[in-house]
Amino acid sequence: MIVIKLLFWLSFIYMVVSIGYLLVIAIAGRFGKLPVYPLQAAKKRIAIIIPSYKEDAVIIDTARNAIAHNYPSENFRVLIVADKLEKETLSHLRQLPVSVLEADVNMKSRSVHAGLQFLNENDFDIAMILDADNVMGEGCLEKVNDAFQQGCIAVQCHRIAKNQQTSIAILDAVSEEININLFRRGPAVLGISAAPAGSGMAFTFGLLKQIFNAPPILASPAEDREIDIHLMKQKIFMHFIDDAYVYDEKVSTKVVFEKQRVRWLEAQLNHLRRFFDADMKNSPKTITYFTRFFQNFILPRLLLLMILSSLFILICLQRIFSFHIVTPAPVLWLSLIVMYVVALLLSIPRKFYTVRFLRALASVPALMFVMLKAVLKMKSNRKEFLHTPKVFKP
Repeated sequence: MIVIKLLFWLSFIYMVVSIGYLLVIAIAGRFGKLPVYPLQAAKKRIAIIIPSYKEDAVIIDTARNAIAHNYPSENFRVLIVADKLEKETLSHLRQLPVSVLEADVNMKSRSVHAGLQFLNENDFDIAMILDADNVMGEGCLEKVNDAFQQGCIAVQCHRIAKNQQTSIAILDAVSEEININLFRRGPAVLGISAAPAGSGMAFTFGLLKQIFNAPPILASPAEDREIDIHLMKQKIFMHFIDDAYVYDEKVSTKVVFEKQRVRWLEAQLNHLRRFFDADMKNSPKTITYFTRFFQNFILPRLLLLMILSSLFILICLQRIFSFHIVTPAPVLWLSLIVMYVVALLLSIPRKFYTVRFLRALASVPALMFVMLKAVLKMKSNRKEFLHTPKVFKP
């Protein structure tokens, strides 16, 4: 019984710290203000790099949308890094005013590296990474330009759902917005560098080339985490531009959801391990450094929800059948549950509070079990990129 009580207390302390942190960040993101970058007449030259691994279904539409973006055409260039694309797809791409670089590298980080080597650094001020399914919202590059004209050297745009055709896609869209608030908008408001999202990211061309010349990133399937490590080492602040939208396809089936979550879980574990590597010993111990280190110990939302839901059920059973096992007092656990729900609700934009969203919530229990399956499928030393195919075209 003593062991059980000790486990409850340790769990409670862990939850207090984790949920307390998330609530503070959620409040900051919901009510705080980010810098506003005024419109600039001068225009930076921007290279848009789009790595595409077997994305024949969407890459042509992505390329067309990219070249049609409302930024002066003489000031930006689109490069498609084609990895394992069909000949017919390549033929269609070459009929468009985009550059096409064929590569056989099997990993996003290596595709970006190849693209950066292919482009002439002297021709561009900024390099922006998009995924093969991404579509830039109106004025996105203009807002990126404004931020860089004001001295930013690394920015993360606001990724937003491109599709919500299934309950799982709706929930994934909501999850993206929660991530935005808890790991990008909220931290940026508090003076903590925003976390890279993997796409919709822009850097000075030389900085991005430096990042992708580092050996660790070329061996990692989680290039966004390695970008984060590099920025931390150099004390570079990544800004978040809330109104620069990049539309991103959300997963719409349980199979793809599971595969994606396996990749994310492995990335979180490997990111934690990176803090103990030799090259991190001299990394500046900034607030961003300690925040990122701590974030790796926070369980994914679905797992936290599963644990807290189980505790709620146990508290109810304890009340009904008059036995005592939960410690500390149930009211403290219930307060924690309320705090966590509030943190999530604060992070969800008002536009999602619809009947469709309420119906989609019925899929959450099933996704909890999918998440458990993802945990069991994790590999600590995976070297290949877990590809999640994109198929949605608006």
